[in-house]
Amino acid sequence: MTTGIVLAGGRSHRMGRPKALLKVGDQTFLERAIRALQAGGCEEVVVVLNDADAEVTDLAQGLGGRSTPGAGAGTEQIDSLRAGLRALPSGVSAAVVLPVDHPLVDAATVRALIESFHAGSAPVVVPTHAGRRGHPVLFGASVFDELLHGELPEGARSVIRAHADDLEEVEVGDSGVLVDVDTPDEYRMHFGDFE
Repeated sequence: MTTGIVLAGGRSHRMGRPKALLKVGDQTFLERAIRALQAGGCEEVVVVLNDADAEVTDLAQGLGGRSTPGAGAGTEQIDSLRAGLRALPSGVSAAVVLPVDHPLVDAATVRALIESFHAGSAPVVVPTHAGRRGHPVLFGASVFDELLHGELPEGARSVIRAHADDLEEVEVGDSGVLVDVDTPDEYRMHFGDFE
């Protein structure tokens, strides 16, 4: 089973509002993330939240995602990833991890990562576009223990670097893998003014 994990537990200090609820057209960032993972082949999607935000929780569950609490205030993204991994059901072969602030990722990209993982033996599969690595990243179950218990000074990137010789890069035509929206200026650059 391949699952998806949406990291939506950040405090959004630079954005000034919850990124999960920002919109691209009539869809929220969270909705786009969950749907991309589901349509791309993830059989279950876990949404990691730090705030007890009923609106975000209800949205995640309404879209078929399962919410789980993150590690709490003041924690790092790796702590949210660890919370997501701990919430996965048994028998998972891989998890596709998508930060909620990457709202333009296509389902086809998720599908390409999963297909590459099942076709080979790479423990980590990373999308690239125009020669640059992006998100989401697929982690095989063989590296879950490293992610959960390793000394990771650079978070999940430490595991990606540790597997530089055996990871798989998948070139995709999806420029959305590189679009990271963290600030109001970045939002306006891609989507115009806030509604």
